[in-house]
Amino acid sequence: MTPHVVATHGAPLEDAEAPLVVLLHGRGSHEREIVQLATHLPVGPSYAAVRAPIAEGGGFAWFANRGIGRPVAESLAGTMAWFRSWLEEVAPSGRQVLLVGFSGGAAFAGGLVLEDPRRFAGAALLYGTLPWEAAVPTTPGRLDGIPVLVAQGEEDHVIPGELMRRTWDYLTGESGSVVQARRYPGGHGITPVALADLGAWVSETLRLA
Repeated sequence: MTPHVVATHGAPLEDAEAPLVVLLHGRGSHEREIVQLATHLPVGPSYAAVRAPIAEGGGFAWFANRGIGRPVAESLAGTMAWFRSWLEEVAPSGRQVLLVGFSGGAAFAGGLVLEDPRRFAGAALLYGTLPWEAAVPTTPGRLDGIPVLVAQGEEDHVIPGELMRRTWDYLTGESGSVVQARRYPGGHGITPVALADLGAWVSETLRLA
């Protein structure tokens, strides 16, 4: 499959003692855009922005979809396996790994943490949805004790409202996650307040203070 292309910030990627925060961009974007978030996030971790493997719209995507926010199950399974092959190289079992996904990257992060909850220290799902009906487990208690940040825009008309509501309800309810749920004024974009809340959540989840 496609080679792994990664942009980094902060502690060296090979520093196994540093927590790893993986930044996952939205559909049609790329790793160089989302890695800029790291300049506003806490010092200490290694930040790695991975380029999605599917070329689309002048950028890249994490999966083929059946409509906005609705991954094709086979495509999602293939790209998650591709991602895990990279992750096992840079973060062997025992290293803290935190996922931060925006839009399509949020769906991808959600798929990864739902598939293997104990592999990750937590997941931030920003302005996106979980990958419903994509052969990823969403049973009650699936994320028991896992820190999750869910951030949504009150006027977000990119992600279907029904998917955002379903995601919100599952994460704040039967998933069992230790959730921080935030809704912000505005549309489909990370606001300064949301970015500040993300930084605080990263620091709290990784116990950086």
